[in-house]
Amino acid sequence: MAGLAAGLGALPLRTALAIKGGRPSRTARGAALQRAAHQLLETPLVFDDPLALRILGAQDASWLGANLEQYRGASARAMRAFLVMRSRYAEDELARAVAGGVRQYVVLGAGLDTFACRNPHPLLRVFEVDDPATQHWKRDLLKEQSIEVPSSATFAPVDFETQTLAAGLKAAGFRADSPAFFSWLGVVIYLSQGAVAETLRYVAARPQGSQVVFDFAPPSDSLGKSERARRAAAAARVAKAGEPWINYYNPGQLVDELRATGFSTARSLAAGDMNERYFSARADGFRLYGSGRMMNAEV
Repeated sequence: MAGLAAGLGALPLRTALAIKGGRPSRTARGAALQRAAHQLLETPLVFDDPLALRILGAQDASWLGANLEQYRGASARAMRAFLVMRSRYAEDELARAVAGGVRQYVVLGAGLDTFACRNPHPLLRVFEVDDPATQHWKRDLLKEQSIEVPSSATFAPVDFETQTLAAGLKAAGFRADSPAFFSWLGVVIYLSQGAVAETLRYVAARPQGSQVVFDFAPPSDSLGKSERARRAAAAARVAKAGEPWINYYNPGQLVDELRATGFSTARSLAAGDMNERYFSARADGFRLYGSGRMMNAEV
């Protein structure tokens, strides 16, 4: 996650002060900067997000344009490839679920994700779940930039470590008796295994046809020497920003745990799987490296 971490230490002063005062997620900010940088630096786009730059605001978007050089390095490109891949994959899988009849989408740890404001599915209701401070910060940005929040979108503030997902979604009008698609991107590595297990049990208890897509990382002792060193350096930078990585999973064991929890299928996808799917025809060398994985589990 070196690219994401690189975006944390060089934020515009206004943004840095807002984060310190309101305490929204700094890593959510870093991910948003990377998604916006992708719109400027890579052609063709892996993940086309017409609101990625706009949601940053005019000042911050201008700052990004003036500081793009720091996003051109190999580590930043590798992190950006993972970030845009996971968003693209989640929305591709969501489209498949909607075609199968799912009408509820829950974005867990939404950050500055813009799907709710560009939702192409007329019958799909979107629930954005996030830490209250981060969600307040996002809603202020949406208002400042005159980005319309459609009636199909609902905000559900939840602190994953102290509140239940069930209570937060119920208060937001979520239909627990209807199938739903859940995306959980860039969150699991920051949470305790107990908090992750509780959330996954909730998803597994939803009606047949429900599905969750999330990213995770395998333990460091399963990595090669160079990959371990890169992870350690990136983890130190993120920890310095106040949001340390604390949670890792063995892919095979996680698949088994998901099935034991109640999911009918669970599939772990590595960089090779996603490079073949989204990066194979590229001539610019933009592709995935490293140990980050995606998990796709269906009820």
